[in-house]
Amino acid sequence: MVGREKFDADLKKVQELLLELSNAAIQTLNDSMDHLLANNIEGALTVINNDVHINRMEEEVNDRVILLIAKQQPVARDLRRLMVLVKIAADMERIGDYAVNIAKETIRIGKDEHIAPIHLLDEMRIKTIAMLKQILDAFINEDMEEAKKIAKQDDEIDEMYGHAIKTLLAVGIEQPTQMGQITQLSFVCRYLERSADHATNMAERLLYLLKGKHYELNN
Repeated sequence: MVGREKFDADLKKVQELLLELSNAAIQTLNDSMDHLLANNIEGALTVINNDVHINRMEEEVNDRVILLIAKQQPVARDLRRLMVLVKIAADMERIGDYAVNIAKETIRIGKDEHIAPIHLLDEMRIKTIAMLKQILDAFINEDMEEAKKIAKQDDEIDEMYGHAIKTLLAVGIEQPTQMGQITQLSFVCRYLERSADHATNMAERLLYLLKGKHYELNN
């Protein structure tokens, strides 16, 4: 196999691993919210225990990229692509961390009935998961126009986050003895909002890959 063919084959393997990592992180975030809504402590523990798998996949992406750079010494767009793969892997690993954080809040709440309008968090979850899947599809298809749409959706998530926090605080004022749960659910809102921010980060990375320039989509 000649040098270019070997590089392309190895690059394809790294991209396949990144897709595996990305799908696992998105699914884990979705699962963690399911467990929160169902007060499923056992499920939350599973999310925490499985995080090591996501971490290992990110490390493997990094290791393979380093090996490719060392052996092939890529330049121009090939090097940009490798750098983007590393950064997107880090974004997805962080989303897995947010899923773990949500699982920990689920354990803290335990079997207590949710005293706040939990549907607001579920709406944030649905929108955030859709964004993450959209940017992953855009990356696979190298679709610049789809990537650009992410920023507008991130603004919607920010509005949902603000509304959810105001609602939670209002419930806390009415039921001050429940401020522990209010705080925990507020953290969950924050983890979802930050996950959506990472979707925007990934959109910016895709634009950098395709155009060779840095873009800030939230400005």
